[in-house]
Amino acid sequence: MKKIFLIAGTEDGRKLAEFLAERNFDVTVSVAGEYAGKLLEKSPNIKIHVGKLDGDEIAEILERENFFALADASHPYAANVSENALNACRAKKIPAVRFERPETEISYKKVYPVSSYEEAAKKSAELGKNIYLTTGSRNLKTFVKSDAVKNCNLTVRILPTAEVLKECEILGLLPKQIVAIQGPFSAELNAELFKHAGAEVIVTKNSGKIGGADTKIEAAEILNLPVVLINRPKINFENVAKSFEDVAKFITNFGG
Repeated sequence: MKKIFLIAGTEDGRKLAEFLAERNFDVTVSVAGEYAGKLLEKSPNIKIHVGKLDGDEIAEILERENFFALADASHPYAANVSENALNACRAKKIPAVRFERPETEISYKKVYPVSSYEEAAKKSAELGKNIYLTTGSRNLKTFVKSDAVKNCNLTVRILPTAEVLKECEILGLLPKQIVAIQGPFSAELNAELFKHAGAEVIVTKNSGKIGGADTKIEAAEILNLPVVLINRPKINFENVAKSFEDVAKFITNFGG
């Protein structure tokens, strides 16, 4: 039975772990937080490692526990996590495959792509004063502290966890600026939330359907609001899979 170290940062990462375990792979899942770990506790044939790992720690685990391969299903925007994993695999000569969820196809004309949070802050401030941020808590500080938005009104939508709420408090965000709620959301609910906040521009990421990018953009189109879309970072994995089946095929074929 092939031992697989799987980095899971989102719902599809957890589903991939279950998919591989059902196909008789010996799966150890690495998740950053306890909440994600609890979601996998009842899954048979899956071991769980909770806690953030740097590149050296990943390399040490891969070697110590004699893993056959690594599967990276971290969040599409967690580039540092993916780069650490890839470098660890190269150092230990262990094969790796990256699972990438499909991006959202966009036809709405008022979508403005950018490549970073800094660019997103500048562009959104050009498009409206009331900015609704739907990118979660990652890199929230970069956006909130940008000089570009210092004269704007921000509403941030985040997961309702104590850790994230504390971060918002440290950043100086007031309760009226925070929407602490867990998705997924329909286009209609997104539209109501945007209207309630008086949003003039929406900021989101191309995180695919599972990340709710499609319904956010649909809601913005309903309200005729501009959308600043942060593009995904490029990660140079040699093996990239677009489906769970392809991940399993790559792993099965590693080593000939």
